[in-house]
Amino acid sequence: MTVRTTRDVFVQLDLGQVEPLACLKGLSASVSKSPTELVPVRPILEFSMVDPRFIQESDVLGMLDERPNLMDLTPKEFESLITNLFEKMGLETRQTQASRDGGVDCVAYDARPILGGKVVIQAKRYKHTVGVSAVRDLFGTMQNEGASKGILVTTSGYGKASFEFADGKPLELLSGSNLLYLLAEHGGMEARIEPPEDWVDPEPDAPDSGEEAESELAPVPDSLDRFDPAEGSSRAHLLSGSARDPGGQV
Repeated sequence: MTVRTTRDVFVQLDLGQVEPLACLKGLSASVSKSPTELVPVRPILEFSMVDPRFIQESDVLGMLDERPNLMDLTPKEFESLITNLFEKMGLETRQTQASRDGGVDCVAYDARPILGGKVVIQAKRYKHTVGVSAVRDLFGTMQNEGASKGILVTTSGYGKASFEFADGKPLELLSGSNLLYLLAEHGGMEARIEPPEDWVDPEPDAPDSGEEAESELAPVPDSLDRFDPAEGSSRAHLLSGSARDPGGQV
């Protein structure tokens, strides 16, 4: 026999007065035909969906015109777009307040048993290479949040030091080219990334030690595919920079 219920429901039961079989049926219990026979029970992954940082995100993905320039979005609109995107990819998402996010722009929940978990996502609209300090910060935030994975999404790219730091850690680095691919694949949007000539990155990062800053979007790697929760696994693995080329670029 397998039964699962909440404390509030259980305390309302008068166990001395209930009829056992009717009670179990009311609690949606699984009962095997014999005491020695097990019945299949799907593992349950629970999350706390209550967080004062969560806000109602806008449906930016549905409001943008054809071929939008992502660099024209406001910071809040860009964060909402990323939140919309991961929801389209099958995750349950929550956008956080801009002023009190503690380094988290979006929290996503993958409800798959065993393989799923809490995912923290940070979005950066950058023209130049995102420095390794941002990747380190994301890893620290992921640990502080008790998340199983961290994802950094940018409109630019990453350097060799960032991929080296992410190697072997539950971190995924998505470049501007990766973002454009995912928007087309899951959002049906053919977006573009064209920073204005006078664009200044909100938090300028110094180039990673020993390498030049990247100023152009790198091509989408062949290994980048889509997340399909129905298949029980994520096929969009740039995890730890495994899809980078020898030069360290995505």
